Amino acid sequence: MFRRAFWFTTGAAAGVWATTKVNRKLRSLAPDSLAARAADKALESGTRLRHFALDVRAGMAQREEELTDALGLRASPDARHPELPARARPPRPGTTAHHYDYDRNEDH
Repeated sequence: MFRRAFWFTTGAAAGVWATTKVNRKLRSLAPDSLAARAADKALESGTRLRHFALDVRAGMAQREEELTDALGLRASPDARHPELPARARPPRPGTTAHHYDYDRNEDH
């Protein structure tokens, strides 16, 4: 008698467990559930990409600072463009655009 009750209960429990598992799987494969999961993954990917871009920008700024310090390209407050040679500096307002030492019309 106990054997039959034990196996009946075991079978019923296995049936309930299997039915629950199958129903969960069917619900997870429903179109609404798949769409919601895809949307969540897309948002998560977007967040990761945004954090990656912020990390890259921070790294670029840090490396630029390191290179600027290493090359001595810090701008002094009295100079307009101290890191550029005199010819490469933009013209000051009210002056001629550029003065070049070489005039290509001299060859003709």
